[in-house]
Amino acid sequence: MQVVWRKQQTTQKLNEGNQMQKKDLIKYFSEELFVPLLQAQTMDDAFNEFADLFVKTRLIRTKDIVMKMLQSRETLGSTGIGKGVAIPHGRTTAALEVRIVFGKSENGIEFNSIDKKLVQLIFVVLAPPQDENNRYLPILGKLVEVLSKSSNRKKLLQVNTYEEFIQIFEGVN
Repeated sequence: MQVVWRKQQTTQKLNEGNQMQKKDLIKYFSEELFVPLLQAQTMDDAFNEFADLFVKTRLIRTKDIVMKMLQSRETLGSTGIGKGVAIPHGRTTAALEVRIVFGKSENGIEFNSIDKKLVQLIFVVLAPPQDENNRYLPILGKLVEVLSKSSNRKKLLQVNTYEEFIQIFEGVN
């Protein structure tokens, strides 16, 4: 996914008809999939850490399937969308439902981002081949919209708890 950060007016026109709200993303997150301090130093290490988390939480059975899917997706183009953000994503038969894992890297990770900057905020979106109401693309779009605002990115860089994280998506923070 390559993103060109757009002015809000242009983004609004692109998202007309998309009824998903920022708070609607909350149901795809969980405290078990919240990593406020990633240990990974490389993109592959991050994928490994996320895949381990998916297995640990029993969202998937086989780590290798998710690892291959994430690595394969990167060969199509970097999911490092710029401004310190990456949104690795994909559909796989290993997933039963759409889920998002969030990870924050203090030092940043090289992700071959379009702006060549290190990534500190990573949202991994995992989806089954078919999902109810086909929410996969609207979820990706809404994440990009939320993350396009520098105030949201700054707040996310400061979160240490799941509650603080969710407040950003509830619009409280």
